[in-house]
Amino acid sequence: MITSAPIIETERLTLRGHRMEDFAPYAAVMASDRARYMGGPLDQQRAWAGFCRDVAQWALLGHGAWAVTDRENGLFLGQIGINRHPYFPETELGWLVTASAEGKGIAGEAATAVRDWAWRVLGLATLVSYIHRENAASVALAERLGAARDDQAPACPYADHVVYRHPAPEAA
Repeated sequence: MITSAPIIETERLTLRGHRMEDFAPYAAVMASDRARYMGGPLDQQRAWAGFCRDVAQWALLGHGAWAVTDRENGLFLGQIGINRHPYFPETELGWLVTASAEGKGIAGEAATAVRDWAWRVLGLATLVSYIHRENAASVALAERLGAARDDQAPACPYADHVVYRHPAPEAA
């Protein structure tokens, strides 16, 4: 079983395991309106709980979250993750980016790299993304990645979220 986040590099990004110094920018995103579709804004205590959960998944489940960083300067740009919490009916591909990273293709680049890693390394045949029905930016990204709304999927554990199913590896 994989017990820590492997490093994945893309053209512009380095995806790596979280470090303590990632918590401050992560907490800032979670305290902002950007977290409104993820149960936020969150105070520092709740942000810490989420941060720790995402890091701990590696040791407990063999997958989890990566810090998304700028390959040139190491700047924290967000988080990308493979999530299968005990209360999730399916394995999810989830993302968040800082305000400075939005609209630059950062989330899409990171999501493509992690989706492909999940297929290749974890052997997953499908992934879902749980997206708040009002989160137009995440819906648009899921659709750019080839995902389609799946109203027949097991219900998302979060209120007001819908399920977007990513295509099987051979279809992507």
